[in-house]
This record gives sequence, structure tokens and C-alpha cells, in this order.
Amino acid sequence: MDFSYDARTEDLRAKLLAFMDEHVYPAEAVAEEQRARLASPWDTPAVVEELKAEAKRQGLWNLFLPDAEYGAGLTNLQYAPLAEITGRSPHLAPTALNCAAPDTGNMELLAQFGDEAQKKQWLEPLLAGEIRSAFAMTEPEVASSDATNIETRIRRDGDSYVVDGRKWYISGAMNPDCRIFIVMGKTDPDGPDPRRQQSMILVPRDTPGVEVRRAMQVYGYEDHSHGGHAEVVFDGVRVPAANVVGEEGGGFAIAQARLGPGRIHHCMRLIGMAERAVELMCRRAVSRTAFGKPLAQQGVVQNWIADARVTIEQLRLLVLKTAWLMDTVGNRGAHTEIQAIKIATPRAVVDIIDKAVQAHGAGGVSQDFPLAELWAAARTLKLADGPDEVHQRSLARRELKQYL
Repeated sequence: MDFSYDARTEDLRAKLLAFMDEHVYPAEAVAEEQRARLASPWDTPAVVEELKAEAKRQGLWNLFLPDAEYGAGLTNLQYAPLAEITGRSPHLAPTALNCAAPDTGNMELLAQFGDEAQKKQWLEPLLAGEIRSAFAMTEPEVASSDATNIETRIRRDGDSYVVDGRKWYISGAMNPDCRIFIVMGKTDPDGPDPRRQQSMILVPRDTPGVEVRRAMQVYGYEDHSHGGHAEVVFDGVRVPAANVVGEEGGGFAIAQARLGPGRIHHCMRLIGMAERAVELMCRRAVSRTAFGKPLAQQGVVQNWIADARVTIEQLRLLVLKTAWLMDTVGNRGAHTEIQAIKIATPRAVVDIIDKAVQAHGAGGVSQDFPLAELWAAARTLKLADGPDEVHQRSLARRELKQYL
């Protein structure tokens, strides 16, 4: 395994680091000020569109997509350090580069499983950053950690499908630029194979019967920058049969294919979030005095900083190994490592950010620093794309299998 950066990665890293310093970090406060003056808090601040235009001009666009026909054609190992950098400003940088969830996973899904008509209508404007999208899977009435529990019904009726169901925490759905939902539901609820009961179907937002009911908060935040997380009701929603993605009954497999890259992308960005937290903690430690000496000279704070550095280096190596395996043996061959990083990274980064909050005192939980929002985002990722316990269960079974 060789994790050294090749020439292309080094070039993109240099460009991206400069882009962050010159454009993204200064835009963080501007975006909040502009949002406060918008007619709707879900509208996109002008500075975000300016960032997108500049990122596109600099060639920092669609870096996440390994398919060279549609994206930058980077490997997972090449993209990993770039995604980490964007994680330092997770509510702004990924969107600026058109590398923000859930659009990234939806674009990968359409590129891999969509037909030519679906790509033309939905993938191309998503790649251009002209529209946004949402992935409607999680439901409030069932334990969605087990995807076979999904109750939304997708019923065939002649040349159409009719969708009925209730979803929540559908990321991006509050954004008025969200034009398309990829909805997972059951087309064969009584089928003998519980993993062949589900299908994916494209539902345009303006289809009659689609109701974006309310924004769901995340630890009190509405997450405007990501387009919120909505409760969405589908009531007799009729769409053409051609809107099925892939084949009927293929929804579970498509979901797993979508979530694999998404999980490593989250972990890459989490490492960037941890680096931002350590930077803020160090700056605070050298600028504040308590009990007669700077925080930087207090043993407990030194321990926090040292432990954070060790943890970040460990996590980065595990994530890079996972990226390398995904590139060399495929997502299935890297399944153990994908689960391992999904368990380890959010857990550890939550603790690092928590220590940075502690070092900032009351300021750490305030809106004057990004730490509270970073903590909420990292804590949420212990649930998103499969809760820790599901990955632990699967990983333990695989580990035990050799002894049974």
C-alpha cells in the first residue's frame, strides 16, 4: 500500500487549499448574513453561487465522481485528501464544489444504474449544479436501520407506478432547487426474498401528491446549508413506469451500492472536521489564560491535543487503506474496512470536537464558533448511512464466522 499523493492529487490539493483560504472561509460569515435577509431561510445565499462559479472555473468541480465521463475521474485514494479538506467547512465547501450529499450519492446512482433518458433529464443538470436532489429512504414508522422494513408502497398500475408512503429526514428536500426525489419503496411486499421486495423510482418534486410537510431539526439545527432534512408524504403519487431506476426488485442492491461510497466520503470529511476542531482548540489554548497560565500549559488540555492528533492520524490511515482497497478490489472486497471506518470515525471525531468545545467554554456551544454545529453533524453520522450498531453486528458476524 502506497498512500503518497500523486502529481494530480498534489496539484488539486494545492488549488483546493488556496480556494478554502481565499474564498470558502471568508464566505462562511457572509453566507449566514445573507441567509438572514433572504425571503426564505431555505433559499441559497448569493455567495454560495459565487463560490460554485469560482470552483467550476478553477476545475474544482465534481471531484467525487470516479466515472471520468461524468466527473473528475479520480480514484477513491486520490479523492480522499480532497474530501478531507472540504470537511473543514462541511456546510459550505462540499456544496461549492458540487460534492455535497445527498447529490453525490444520487449522481453516482444515476450514473451507474440510470438509463440514458434518466441521465439526460436528471443527471446532467445535477452535474452542472443547476438543480439539487433528495434520497427518500428513511421512514418514521419503522426501524429504518433494517432497510427491509421500508413500508412505502410502489404499486404498478398500467404504464405508471403509484407511490404511497411517509418519509422523514430526507436531506436536501427543503431546498427550493431540489427537483427530484429518488424514492425507495416496496413493489413486491409479499415476495419470498426480503431483499428483492424494494425498488427505486424517480419522483419529480412537482408531481401531484408530493407534500414536503416540514423541516426536521438535528439537535436544534435546521441545517439550511444542506437544504434541510424534511418529512415528505407521497399520497397517490403517479409517475411513468419508465421512472424505475434499474430493474424492479433491485432497490435494495442499488441502495447498498449507493451507500458504500457515501460512507467513506462522510469519513473523509469527518477527518477534516476533526482537523478544524484541533486548529480551533490550539488557537484557543494559546490565547486564553486560566489559573495563572495559558490553557496551552495546562496538562489536561495538552492531553486533549495530543490524543486528538494520534486519533486523527490513525483514522486517516484506516480511511486511506479503505479507499485503496475500494480502488483495487472493489467495494465488496473492502466491506470490512468500510464498516470499520463508519464505526470508528464518527465516534472518535465527536470526542475530539467535544474536547474543543470544552476548551472554548461557553463560546464552544455558541453560534460564534462552528464547533457546536460541527458536533451535531458528526454525532448525526453515528446514525446516517446505517447506525453504528448495525455495522458492529455485521462486522462481528464476519469476524466470528472463521471460528464457527
